[in-house]
This record gives sequence, C-alpha cells and structure tokens, in this order.
Amino acid sequence: MHELSRRTALVGLLGTAGAVAAGCTGQQTPSSTPEPSTSATPTPSPSASVDDRPRWPLSGKLLKDADDAKHAAVAVKVPDNRNEHPQRGLDKADIVFVQLDGYRDASGYSSTRLVPVFHSSMPDAVGPVRSIRPVDVPLLSPMHAIIGNTGATGWVLKYVKHYSSFLEGMLSYMKTKGTGSYSIDPARVRVYQGVTYYDRAVLCHPKVLAKQTKKFRDGPPQVYFPFGDAKLASTVDGKTAASISVPWKSGNSYNMLYTWSEKTGTWLRSMPWGAHTLSDGTRVAPDNVLIIRAKQHYDKIYSGSGHDEPIHDIIDTSGPFHYFHGGKYVTGTWAKGSVEEIFSFTLDDGRPLSMAPGQTYVELPNKSAKIVIKS
Repeated sequence: MHELSRRTALVGLLGTAGAVAAGCTGQQTPSSTPEPSTSATPTPSPSASVDDRPRWPLSGKLLKDADDAKHAAVAVKVPDNRNEHPQRGLDKADIVFVQLDGYRDASGYSSTRLVPVFHSSMPDAVGPVRSIRPVDVPLLSPMHAIIGNTGATGWVLKYVKHYSSFLEGMLSYMKTKGTGSYSIDPARVRVYQGVTYYDRAVLCHPKVLAKQTKKFRDGPPQVYFPFGDAKLASTVDGKTAASISVPWKSGNSYNMLYTWSEKTGTWLRSMPWGAHTLSDGTRVAPDNVLIIRAKQHYDKIYSGSGHDEPIHDIIDTSGPFHYFHGGKYVTGTWAKGSVEEIFSFTLDDGRPLSMAPGQTYVELPNKSAKIVIKS
C-alpha cells in the first residue's frame, strides 16, 4: 500500500492523532477498508511429497477425525518479563509467538511478550494475561483466533475492531466479567505503595472464553505453517545446530537461548536469566524454532508514559528466516501479504520450506539482529 493512500485512509478511521501515528507505525495500522495485497498471495509451502492426511492446522500433527479441529483457536497475551514469571499453560500451545513488549527497562529498551495459541489442546488456565500489541492483528488474523487479553491502547483497539472479520479481540478480562473466562490467582496479587495490582494475577480459561462468541466456530480456516511428514522436513539435509541465541535488545543483548536436547528431541528454551520453566516445573521445550526477522520500531503517541506501542513490519513485505528442527537448521526468505494472509517460506536454494509437526516457537527479533548458532 502506498504511503499517501494509507495516511489518507487513516484520517477517517482514527482521526488526526491516529493519522500521525500511522506515519510511525507503518503497515501495522489499518486503512479505512482492507485493501488487497500488493504482493503475490502466499500459499502454504508443499512438502516433498503429497500427503493428504488430515492434520491439526496449527501444529501439523495427524488428526484422526477432521471434525475434532472444528473449533476456534484461542490466543492469550502473556507477559514475559522476569518479575512476571513463572507462567502457566504454555506447554499446551501449538504455536507461541515471541514479540516486543513495549515497556522500557532501566536501560531504555524493551523486553518480550508471548502469544501462545491453543487449538489441538486447551489447558484449564493460561497466565498471567496482559494487553494486545499491534502485531497480533497480522499474526492472528490468518487463523481467525480469539484473543484472551486485558485490553489495549486506544488506536490498537480500533485496529483490532477494524479487522474483526478475521479475529476476535474484544473479549477482554473486563468485558467478560462474570462469565468464568478469566479468574484471579490470589497468590499473584501484589500491593505496592498501598495500591493493589492484578497485572501478574489474571488467568485466562481458553475453553470458557471460546464460548463467549459465535465467531469462528469451525476453527482455523487453513494450515498456518507448511507442515508435513517429519521425515521429509527441510532440516533433514540442513546444517547442524547445538544451540541458538536470539538477541532482543540493542547491541545484540538480552538473548533467548535454545539448546538442542538429543534425549528429549526438543529445544530447551532459556531466558536471559536462566531456564524457562513454568509454574508447575515444566521446562519450555518446543519441537520447532522459527526465527522471523523483521524491522522493529515504536509508535510514539504514548511516549513519556513508560509505554510505546512496538511495531513489527510483517505486512506486504519479506525478510530472512531460520528454521530449526531435530538439531539442524535451514535458512531462507519469508514473505507475507495483507493482514489476513499467511506467511510463505522459500529456502535459499529456491525450494519451499517443509516443517515437521509439533509445537513451534516463533521468535520475531529485529531484522538486524545477529542470530548466533553453535554446532
């Protein structure tokens, strides 16, 4: 979409302040009406051989009865700062997106926020729960997800509403009180300087939340990633990887670390301060790690309040990716069209990517981030 047409459309949708924001937020701010992509529509990359067996659309695992997948996917906004750990329910997610948080620390940088998406398995509780970020719209729209959240800033709410035909983001904690969709963990309620805070105590109950809307009852409309048979995954002929380091702060610091475990056949995830472990002691250990590098910047409307909306440019653009599975990896180029379109992935040699089934952690670091891989 051309810059001039995007800004003109934004004046009517968000008002003058919103139009100013569009100049900073780039392609993650909506136009008054969804416009067609200016790039070729990406399609799921095929596996090396045709496999028509039904699979769960967000994990790629084989599905005995296709009717079992006919229900909505539920995403939950989960904070990822050290004082907000431990988290609950992440081990049941099909996909977990890792994105910028938006709050600055003492060094002036932002940490990370997670978006686990549940479909093939629905845990009883997921938390803590926090607010929506702009990138959630293009990430979750292709799967028609319901978003468990505690709200969003003004222009982001308008953005989410604008694309309500692709996702449901209005079912926040306050909007659904009394339905059982959320609860408070009393052990996580905190009092600071005489004020009671619930920011680390809100839990989402995905099964209950999914009942609060009639939208998307038939489930995700398409397979999100190019899943296939693990024996035919692109990494079979890939390079060896023993560990992966993904930086999230300037100077290539604040790294997320994944260490390959031959024993478990998974990637053991670590935060900058140590092992990523959930409240029940479960170690976070995905089957797949997918790194999608994209340009990052911040919306400055709320600058000075300690909160800047973080932007990941993933609409009508492309960039480099790394895909890791089974102790090996491959690289290539990702591309994404409009908000509701899925990613496509092309290997460096021109072949389409084929991913193995299982849980996938998707890291979205800056395009300039230096990924360190040790073999």
